[in-house]
Amino acid sequence: MAAGLRALGIGVDDSGIDWQVTPAALMGPADIDCGLAGTVTRFLLAVASLADGPVRFDGDPRNRDRPLRPLIDALRQLGVRVDDDGRGTLPLTLHGSGGLAGGRCTVDSSTSSQFLSALLLVAARADGDVTVEHAGQPLPSLPHIEMTVAMLRKRGVVIDDSAPNVWRIQHGAVSGGDIDVEPDLSNAAPFLAAAMVSGGVVRIPRWPARTTQPGAALPQLLAAMGAVCTLEADVLIVEGAGAVHGIDIDLRATSELAPTVAVLAALADSPSVLRGIGHMRGHETDRLAALAKELNGLGGLVTETEDGLSITPKPLHGGVFSTYDDHRLATSAAVLGLVVPGVFVENIATTAKTMPTFVDLWSSLLP
Repeated sequence: MAAGLRALGIGVDDSGIDWQVTPAALMGPADIDCGLAGTVTRFLLAVASLADGPVRFDGDPRNRDRPLRPLIDALRQLGVRVDDDGRGTLPLTLHGSGGLAGGRCTVDSSTSSQFLSALLLVAARADGDVTVEHAGQPLPSLPHIEMTVAMLRKRGVVIDDSAPNVWRIQHGAVSGGDIDVEPDLSNAAPFLAAAMVSGGVVRIPRWPARTTQPGAALPQLLAAMGAVCTLEADVLIVEGAGAVHGIDIDLRATSELAPTVAVLAALADSPSVLRGIGHMRGHETDRLAALAKELNGLGGLVTETEDGLSITPKPLHGGVFSTYDDHRLATSAAVLGLVVPGVFVENIATTAKTMPTFVDLWSSLLP
């Protein structure tokens, strides 16, 4: 993300613990390598609409398969020229004209809330007010939209979201200032799950009392599966109670937790159904197919449904758990390895995408 912003002319100083971002006129020509990161692709594609000049986007082979058409179509409705040879995917070139026209656009964000967030992030800097309407199946990961809106309002952006599936953003300045970034609560999921499957205790400091993050659902979700969860001051404490229980749950709003929940369900004492997560087929990999294949390869009984997974616990055995360059699959597989002898997690280094210290932190849990 930082490299992409720098390519557009933005100053990003990440030499210390605190990062400083210095705005500047966004300029092309520029080339942005998005790697495997859907967030980088979608957010910077919207940002590039404010640039003056062509901006070329590409990424890893899997990222070329990930959907972009809803965002491309919405940007075109706002007057942006995008050359993608009709594919609706990477590689593509966005031809910026130095600004984004105001107006109205419709976007189907049912496969990714990031399409909507991307438009919200740049709408205030358009030449006029912007109205964004979601049209399609119910939004996945709605807390991420709420997080985006809350962050923009703190920066002085006026957003009217009083009507269902409609966001009206007033043209205006986006203020600078200091931003305290919360810890990524979803990254805590495998560590808290470790306490459950091992009968141990894990403490996570700096757990916010109030947050819009989807990971805030972890204490309630894990408690429903048998954990004992308490919050003492700002420390979340999760203790394994000796058994993991199956669950029937809609994870549409918290799909990033689904890989960890699926592994817990495979180790539970009763069947589970995970619903509302069909959009996970378009993530770093097809997470539903990958979870079913890898868990079944270790002796599990996991069936894909139209919008999720049906998991019946069975005795598991060792083997290689492939991660498909997906950080969430790698961290969830590590949980499995705590209690199933002989599990080898392929390419654990892929966890560096969101947690470069994962291996060291995980090792520190072990005797």
